[in-house]
Amino acid sequence: MDSHSETCVVEPTGPLAAIIRPPGSKSITNRALVCAALADGTSTLTGCLDSEDTQVMLAALAQLGLMIDLDALHESVTIAGCGGRIPASKAELYIANSGTTVRFLTAMLALGQGTFRLDGTPRMRERPIDDLIRGLAQLGANVQSETGNGCPPVVVHATGLAGGRAELRGNVSSQFLSGLLMAAPYAATPVELAVIGELVSQPYVRMTLGVMGAFGVAVDPPDLAHFSIPVSAGYRGRNYAIEPDASAASYFWAAPAIAGGEVTVNGLSRASLQGDVQFVDVLARMGCTTKESAQGITVSAPEKLRGIDVDMNAISDTVQTLAAVAIFAEGPTTITGVAHIRHKETDRIAALATELRKFGAEIDERQDGLRIFPKTLHGATIDTYDDHRMAMSMALVGLRVPGVVIRNPTCTAKTYPRYFDDLAQLTRSRAC
Repeated sequence: MDSHSETCVVEPTGPLAAIIRPPGSKSITNRALVCAALADGTSTLTGCLDSEDTQVMLAALAQLGLMIDLDALHESVTIAGCGGRIPASKAELYIANSGTTVRFLTAMLALGQGTFRLDGTPRMRERPIDDLIRGLAQLGANVQSETGNGCPPVVVHATGLAGGRAELRGNVSSQFLSGLLMAAPYAATPVELAVIGELVSQPYVRMTLGVMGAFGVAVDPPDLAHFSIPVSAGYRGRNYAIEPDASAASYFWAAPAIAGGEVTVNGLSRASLQGDVQFVDVLARMGCTTKESAQGITVSAPEKLRGIDVDMNAISDTVQTLAAVAIFAEGPTTITGVAHIRHKETDRIAALATELRKFGAEIDERQDGLRIFPKTLHGATIDTYDDHRMAMSMALVGLRVPGVVIRNPTCTAKTYPRYFDDLAQLTRSRAC
């Protein structure tokens, strides 16, 4: 690889033979930070991700009066929990473009006493949060979209959360439900949550329940449509280890499917809290060989890469990764069930269609996904829309196709600041 400040050139390197461990999970880190902040007692989180999304969460918690100690590498965080009582009574919080931060903190701040405002980037001001606001209102909270359009800035006029029953749609973002679940143990009365319609990204809700359980609040729903959260016991401080990020791992599992060879991702197993480990099963359907060991999960290149039809609702953060693989397959690949990713850091369906066409692929853009027809490919300069996953996934195409240039590679700082360094290590090439 070669680069200057605004672009990164990815060069083909031939078959791979590598072992890598991605940084800690963003999704687990931000959930654990919320539970530790609300807990009784002190927690130490190890293996934390140090990225923009986690940095804005930590900065917001510190601004709210939580006592936080970081180690020199920011990979270990010690938090003195507030026992469900938010120390600050007023704050202006900047949350950049971190969806987990704005949604989790909006619900958490409803437990407090005072007025809190959350704002972010121009794109954050386009991302929906109205379903969460309505859910909180049903539980007795006063939360408003400042501009009245159902998006941030959000203003929380907090007087504590009364509790009771709330219904919310499941088809926009599972983060709304996760935010309510994590705040619910500190409501005045027990909370009942009902999901209306299909719940997107279900593994992320299971992840939320797993982190809550690790901090002492057990919620065992008969399904993922009805939840009963007790208020008799809150979270308890503890030592908690965060596993590597499975969404980030998807890029390295995809690499041998594109470039040949094999790659092992250390530190992840089928028992992971993260649903995105299921991405290796999608690669297996395309012809790759997968193997799990005590060290991690290995993916080896297929003899023939096949196009498939796949509903990726449960692992939608890996849609862009799969798209990068699919343009090299024999036969078309159809991705469905992911209409909600139009509301992410960018409209990911539209962005993928635009950028994959630059490589020469034929793309049928649909409301809930894409149909990808492989064609003869060529290099291209790729726009990333300030979306970390666009940059990381489209860079993979350059492992096989000469002349791939990624614009604004530093947008990966959102979740994976050293991504291009690690990709260079994987391919034994120069870093961007």
